[in-house]
Amino acid sequence: MKIAFLTGTRADYGKLKPLMQACESDAETECMVYAIGMHLLEEYGATINDIRNDRFSHLYTPEHYCHHDKMELNLAETIVSFSSFVDTTQPDLIVVHGDRVEPLAGAIVGVMNNTYVAHVEGGEVTGTADEFMRHAVTKLSNLHFVSNEEAKLRLLQLGEREETIYVIGSPDIDIMLSDRLPALDEVKKKQGIPFDRYAILSYHPVTTAHSLARDVEQLVDAVEASGLNYVVIMPNDDKGSDVIQTELKRLASNLRFRFFASIPFESYLTLLRHAEFIIGNSSAGVREACVYGVPAIDVGTRQNNRYHPAALRNIQKCGENADELLRCIASADRHRVASSYFGNGHSAEQFIRIIKNMGKMPFQKQFVDTAETAAAINNYINEVCF
Repeated sequence: MKIAFLTGTRADYGKLKPLMQACESDAETECMVYAIGMHLLEEYGATINDIRNDRFSHLYTPEHYCHHDKMELNLAETIVSFSSFVDTTQPDLIVVHGDRVEPLAGAIVGVMNNTYVAHVEGGEVTGTADEFMRHAVTKLSNLHFVSNEEAKLRLLQLGEREETIYVIGSPDIDIMLSDRLPALDEVKKKQGIPFDRYAILSYHPVTTAHSLARDVEQLVDAVEASGLNYVVIMPNDDKGSDVIQTELKRLASNLRFRFFASIPFESYLTLLRHAEFIIGNSSAGVREACVYGVPAIDVGTRQNNRYHPAALRNIQKCGENADELLRCIASADRHRVASSYFGNGHSAEQFIRIIKNMGKMPFQKQFVDTAETAAAINNYINEVCF
């Protein structure tokens, strides 16, 4: 069984990697990794090298790739490139993750080529335009591997068949809870981080926001005034990234800040595990931080609705206001609470077992009405027809 994984960013690679490794080591599956997007860009850390270092037997990149400032052009570029790859390799299953242009492109290519598509971590809601793409990918996919029962219920509401939805948790937790992470001293030495104590700052563009420059200015003012040490992960390539990078340059000469375009996933997890807290709007503050019980300060709207405060008590929600941010920083240590809300570290073994036993499922999808919708339709027909 030939399984093609499409990855476009350091974030989705961390999620897909345990599933890739499970397929790579299984004699009945052939793992093919197709890397595109931010992985190929030097200014975002050239994370294709991290994938190469993981030594997958079949790693592919596009012969020609042009990165654009506009997300719709990157979508088109990925569709063209990945379509050629699928034509050549003829995978049995395409696996995509999340809510960016790469999974949307992979799902479109799968549908147009009558190739099954598996979507990892559908059924979630956020505070950005990415949510549109996540739900679109769901409707283009045949199999769904979700992080919890809450996500499953949303997929049922979207009309997906229950027998195609599997709750396996968030796959990166497999790595987080493993014994394969490097030691903190090793990571700090390799990355040139001199701090004994530090926090992590990671802030990305909110593509639907109209006050990004002011918002990031307030965040930078707060972390500078806090007097603490920070490991800063630079933003992704969404529209507005240049605005954030320009504002962060104010801190370039401050020795309490160390800047990174990217950090290898396992090394990043080690840094997160030992951080005082994480601040910004990265999904790591919602997902990975809760597993370790690291306090998280969720800034702004990017992760809106991604979690329930009652379930994740390590998180403080905060607006882009310097005074409010400083109050959250001061109280961060009171929020050191771990949670298993997104899984328990056994995603990969569930994934490989499911795909090997899924049998010949019909490619054509049918929309499944919820009981409430079916009843409403019947009532409508009875009113109109009788």
